Amino acid sequence: MTGEHTESERSSAPPVPIAHREQQHRRTVLLSLAVLLVLSISPVFGHHVVRAVDWLPASLEHLGPLCMVALHHLLAPVHEGFHYVLFGGLAYAVYDRGRAAWRMQRHLAALDVTAVHSDAVLVRVIGRLGFPLSRVHIVGGLPNPAFTVGWLTPHIFVAHELSQTLPEVELEAVLAHEVAHVRRRDPLRLFLLRGLANTLFWLPAIRRLVEDLADEAEIAADDAVAPSLRLALASAILRVARGHVNIEEPAIGFHRDHMIERRIRRLAGEAPLVVSHVSRRSITAAAIALLAVWASGVMVLHPLPDMSTGADVRVAGAHCGHVTQSAWSHLFCEGALRAEIHCSMSSAADERPISGV
Repeated sequence: MTGEHTESERSSAPPVPIAHREQQHRRTVLLSLAVLLVLSISPVFGHHVVRAVDWLPASLEHLGPLCMVALHHLLAPVHEGFHYVLFGGLAYAVYDRGRAAWRMQRHLAALDVTAVHSDAVLVRVIGRLGFPLSRVHIVGGLPNPAFTVGWLTPHIFVAHELSQTLPEVELEAVLAHEVAHVRRRDPLRLFLLRGLANTLFWLPAIRRLVEDLADEAEIAADDAVAPSLRLALASAILRVARGHVNIEEPAIGFHRDHMIERRIRRLAGEAPLVVSHVSRRSITAAAIALLAVWASGVMVLHPLPDMSTGADVRVAGAHCGHVTQSAWSHLFCEGALRAEIHCSMSSAADERPISGV
């Protein structure tokens, strides 16, 4: 009996190559999220800290044919605009997260909640899982078979008919999945991550990476279920796949349409394809946005000649003051070879000795 039970657990557990590949995917998602966050935030605040850098002095007037000061004038409004975009995104994130929390509280208040003690099967299953009965609620007419909601002390809500439509072993598997969400504090983590995605709304790749992390939260909760219950969990997913809808966040719902095939196949020991929400279009948009952020940030770091010590204000005015021309017309200084001649004429004229004196 013991040997058969061990063999059953081994066959229902995801193979090591699958777990290793999915762990690499999670690490890639987290690393990508961290890189995008650093690249998007650091240029906006960086020049307030460092002000100027030695490798970008005011004496560097040209980068090939490009006039550095003209670039400064052109990209400074872009850099300033990203300040407003960032603070606007932060305000939007606070509003959106507050609205989501308010809507969830309103929906929870309208639920027809029944005491868990009225269901002997559910009480028995929860007792085996070692989870407090006070944090499990039975709800009539629930659109999702089970979901977890709450930040500091998450609670589990279970559909009233679930204990009647699922065998006890499958009911235990579903609740074990939800208990894993509670112990991992997935509602709070995903709530904050979605707030981060709203703050950096101009980088759509971050929102898609957060959705990847939401998918991985489901996979991690499946893996936390005891190996002996994983095939039962796969069967329960199939049973509840019909007739239910996805619960809106910030709750963590048991049922997510696009995850059904992947969860069932991996619980059965197969190797499903891990599909990311990140698209080429979102990566391209992120690259363009980050290029604009960094280019404008670097140019703001470049000090204007008339702001540096020891610079001749008259030369700076003749060179890059744009008194009679726009920065666009002065962006290219007559080619790379003639740039120094063009922009040093005023200086040479000032230094020429006056004959006869």
